[in-house]
Amino acid sequence: MSRRHLPPLASLRAFEAAARHRNFEKAGDELAVTASAVGQHVRSLETWLRRPLFVRLPSKGVALTEIGERYAATISQVLDQLNEATARALRPETPNVITVSTLPSFALNWLIPRLGHLKERAPHLEVRVEVSVSLTDFARENVDVAIRSGSGGYPGLQSDLLMEENFFPVCSAALLDDPERPLREPADLRHHILLHEIPEGIPDFVTWPRWLAAIGVSGVDATRGPRFSHTFLALQAAASGQGVALATNVLIGDYLDAGRLVRPFPDQVRGPHQYYLVCPEASAQRPAIAAFRRWIREEAATHVGLSVGS
Repeated sequence: MSRRHLPPLASLRAFEAAARHRNFEKAGDELAVTASAVGQHVRSLETWLRRPLFVRLPSKGVALTEIGERYAATISQVLDQLNEATARALRPETPNVITVSTLPSFALNWLIPRLGHLKERAPHLEVRVEVSVSLTDFARENVDVAIRSGSGGYPGLQSDLLMEENFFPVCSAALLDDPERPLREPADLRHHILLHEIPEGIPDFVTWPRWLAAIGVSGVDATRGPRFSHTFLALQAAASGQGVALATNVLIGDYLDAGRLVRPFPDQVRGPHQYYLVCPEASAQRPAIAAFRRWIREEAATHVGLSVGS
């Protein structure tokens, strides 16, 4: 490998901060140096490159040149990667421990009930589960892998598709067998209370109005009924006979197998998102993470379709 030809890191940091802020004083505040020191670093970098990176404006502001714009975008990515690598290098070595971040409902209804299978498969592996509705910042958070609902496409990350999501109604068996208000087809929902989930941080979520419109059913007031912030709350209300909830094949848990809930009819609607396991590409083959990735992909592959109640 040929010797790298790199400018001083201090000059790159000062330039990248000044480019983001479009202001030397704000860059200096971020780096805990004076605006004059930022200017000196930038001039040193321009001399090193033999290219102007900023245009000094009469108002004492600055604007990036064309090459400055391109260079700033690349340097920003490089510094982010350096920050991530440094943060990971500073973490304690725990080769058999991985931290998983995921959505609360997925953790409760899908992941945690299956961790016993992982213990049988890899008894040496210790999994720590954290719940969050926010995207994981691997550079700043002590998280190894994240499970999220999305449309795919995660630049710089290793991404494994786990499951696609379908939405369908569920209710208690007692409600299904109500002789006065039978549930035999979606139009019968007009006679029942609809239970709504209003999750945080999940755009394009399939709600009752969207579900009914997707299967072509009208005449059902989809605005009425109680609201819940999490899937497991809506499912518990449905299991208690309080109404009909929208469930997904991913988050239904053991409610159907245990008979606590049933599907009154087979109609279902494909969700706009799928579930993915993501992690930094640099750590994807670390033995503990690789073992977890293999296990969860196999576990997700066995998560088959669900039967319809009679």
